[in-house]
Amino acid sequence: MIFHVTYFSGGLKVNGYLALPNDLKVSLPQLRNYFTGSVDQFAYSIIPQTKPLEEEKLPGFIYCRGGIGRFGRVKMNWIEKFASYGYVVFAPCYRGNEGSEGRDEFGGRDREDVFSALRIMKGLPFVNQEKISIMGFSRGSINATQAAITMANINKLVVWSGVSDLIKTYDERVDLRRMFKRVIGGTPRKLPHSYEERSPIHMVHQIQCPTLVIHGTKDEQVLVHHGENMFKKLKEFGKDVSYHRYEGYGHHFPAWVHDQAVKKMFQWIESQ
Repeated sequence: MIFHVTYFSGGLKVNGYLALPNDLKVSLPQLRNYFTGSVDQFAYSIIPQTKPLEEEKLPGFIYCRGGIGRFGRVKMNWIEKFASYGYVVFAPCYRGNEGSEGRDEFGGRDREDVFSALRIMKGLPFVNQEKISIMGFSRGSINATQAAITMANINKLVVWSGVSDLIKTYDERVDLRRMFKRVIGGTPRKLPHSYEERSPIHMVHQIQCPTLVIHGTKDEQVLVHHGENMFKKLKEFGKDVSYHRYEGYGHHFPAWVHDQAVKKMFQWIESQ
């Protein structure tokens, strides 16, 4: 089941999606007890559950979307697939996106939207608090890494096709420069600290949980060196890190490759 939720983050109403495995019987009135905003049923999952419910409390999974505005919206088929592995999935839309109040700052104050989502996840009685992992796709790697560092007891961090260095992204993505100057307030030359504090590669020394890097070698939106450099930097700091490299694939994988990557990701999450 997928639910559209509204929750409060830094005084703003922010939208998101909560996906539950089909076998988890939770009613709308029950869910509304845990959200300060609203909860509405969005759709029913049609994907059969691939992991049996062996215990009352389930692992949690936060999915941090990519992009900004209408680009990179939360993908319903993704959260549906993630939930089919027996996970409670929460996908924040971030402030300023998908009907949420406020303004997206691309890893600025919008980081609180992920922190607030994690607090809600930790308050759900059917979630195992020791097994909450977080995945950031593309730009979402910024928010996911910030949350993995700031919030206690994050089980695993996944950086998928993720931006690791925002200054390099500014240089490489000429088409995004106007957006960066608008949401961050200036160029990397003018505000180097603002770009660095949004760059996961500068946060590596603070990451305590095991980390998985996933990247396609033909990614033209976030060049593969972002994933490779993140992996190398994590290794340099002696962190627990793995790298799933997908030869010949771009930013978004074909459906069958994506499904295999998701399966492999959850195998990694559950392997340690």
